[in-house]
Amino acid sequence: MKKIGILTGMERTFPEAFIERVNSKNVEGITAEWVQIDKVPQAYPSDYAVIIDRISQDVPFYRAYLKNAALTGTAVINNPFWWTADDKFFNNCLAIKIGVPVPKTVILPSYDHPTDTTADSFKNLVSPLDWDGMLGYIGFPAFMKPYSGGGWKNVYKIHDKEELFAKHAETGQLVMLLQEAIEFDSYFRCYCLGRKFVRIMHYEPRNPHHLRYVAHHNVSDELMQTMRDYVLRLNEALGYDFNTVEFAVRDGIPYAIDFCNPAPDADRHSVGDENFEWVVEHASQMAIERALAHREGADNLTWGTYMKRAVSGESI
Repeated sequence: MKKIGILTGMERTFPEAFIERVNSKNVEGITAEWVQIDKVPQAYPSDYAVIIDRISQDVPFYRAYLKNAALTGTAVINNPFWWTADDKFFNNCLAIKIGVPVPKTVILPSYDHPTDTTADSFKNLVSPLDWDGMLGYIGFPAFMKPYSGGGWKNVYKIHDKEELFAKHAETGQLVMLLQEAIEFDSYFRCYCLGRKFVRIMHYEPRNPHHLRYVAHHNVSDELMQTMRDYVLRLNEALGYDFNTVEFAVRDGIPYAIDFCNPAPDADRHSVGDENFEWVVEHASQMAIERALAHREGADNLTWGTYMKRAVSGESI
């Protein structure tokens, strides 16, 4: 029997529906359940062929457990080694390399020195920084947000240089991005599962949370196809099997705003019934496919084309 497990925290609607859907398909030799963790001795395999990870970004113990499980043969979705290393600034750099439009972005050193460092630790950093050059490149308004992380935490909309300096002083040891604000005509949030299933959802981030998925934007079939292509291109390069990509469309150009969401919201009450049904069905299909393809004790992780090409010496 090959087991599919889901590792989660407080969320309930998606994990419960996912387990029920996988088991209702009655695929011989496949079953799904909540992941159960007891003792975790090093280099011992888990009981699972596949684990869907929905919580390890917040629980370091779970992340260590998943790395051990992956090393001993479990197909962990998403790859915990890559997810640990990934960040939004790198993602933007990669997007440019693979031809996906993104907002102009620069990375800022933390306002406060990291713990156990002093000014002497930064002799390689030019002082003062070329703020005028950076602001001339980005323009106003702009967004400042952490280079890693999500959930709209520590995100600021900046309107001038004085506001930038004041808000940057509030960010402590966080490394921040300063990013061009895309004043958009329409906005979309796109699910991508298994690097092949795509659902483009009309979205309005300026609405209250419970109304964000009830928006509808009149756009061309060509634009929808372009976004689908960009979604697949990004997730194939990154190797994410469970992710969302957000696009802000300005003057007919879809700019990828956020595409490092490897545990995206899948709650029925926020995404709505139709989107929820799509996610449950396609996540179930993906997990069953991965369980059937599982090879005992082998590397069953997904590695994106970026990593594969980097290792082989190919250009991106």
